[in-house]
Amino acid sequence: MPPSAPAEPARSDGLIGSALVRALEIPAAEPPEAVAAERQGWFGKLSTGLRKTGSSISQVFTGGTIDDALYEELEAALLMADAGVQATGWLLAEVKRKVQTSGATRPVQVKNILAEVLTQLLQPLQKPLVIGAHQPTVIMVAGVNGAGKTTSIGKLTRHLANEGCSVLLAAADTFRAAAREQLAIWADRNTVEIVSQEGGDPAAVSFDAVTAGRARGKDVVLVDTAGRLPTQLHLMEELKKIKRVVQKADSTSPHEVLLVIDGNTGQNALAQVKAFDAALGLTGLIVTKLDGTAKGGVLAAIAQEKPVPVYFIGVGEKLEDLETFNAREFALALLGP
Repeated sequence: MPPSAPAEPARSDGLIGSALVRALEIPAAEPPEAVAAERQGWFGKLSTGLRKTGSSISQVFTGGTIDDALYEELEAALLMADAGVQATGWLLAEVKRKVQTSGATRPVQVKNILAEVLTQLLQPLQKPLVIGAHQPTVIMVAGVNGAGKTTSIGKLTRHLANEGCSVLLAAADTFRAAAREQLAIWADRNTVEIVSQEGGDPAAVSFDAVTAGRARGKDVVLVDTAGRLPTQLHLMEELKKIKRVVQKADSTSPHEVLLVIDGNTGQNALAQVKAFDAALGLTGLIVTKLDGTAKGGVLAAIAQEKPVPVYFIGVGEKLEDLETFNAREFALALLGP
């Protein structure tokens, strides 16, 4: 079944960070030049980052005819890009249907049709992060070790600060001293406050941070949690405890539960989304390290099997290398020129 189009996000004059609640619309089946001027620089970085994934797919359309061999090569390329069996099957069926109804005769036309279909599949993942409906907006961030969680929190803090939001960081990864130090560095860089305790209970730190955020009138409280594998059941239970304790500090929170996933892990990233969603009820994703990976198609698998919104994607280590997700941009960048 094709994915349904997402509803337009609710708008309110009380929202903070308008850039984070403004969806970018790019006309279907138009060249990359159609990307909004303010996004051109980002689109270039995204295209470069996804080149390893997209090159194998783009090569499928270099022939002169549309035949069974082309579709077989496309299927293989999508599977190699970790789009997953379900998403690959749906994409192929839709591409074939549109090729037949449109009367397309050249492979390049099939590529344009794939861009449309891929955008349609990814569209439900394109949802804005809304700040301001609650004060503070409490955002709990989870992820496995090495996914880039703490760095992504630092970059997200910069995004929020640039939009005029006051942010308080909670260093609830109390087991790894380097995590607290790393988060403190990001707090200094972004000139934001941080709540931290050496060796303290992660849930207690989170409770104190939410309480402090309310008392100080902060717009956002970002809670960093210890990296863990979903198979580490005792650590997953700790995450659930953090969520329960945060709710005691503010019964409406956490307002967002984000999972940071490494784009290099392919289908394993989808497994992480399913496991963390079952434990915590995810509201959004941050996908990191898409640069240099041949597995960028995993977003198609997520869209087909577990469509949790993708708020941000990252293609590098710099602050500007994390940006809001746009389905059309991603499809165009993935398929290349």
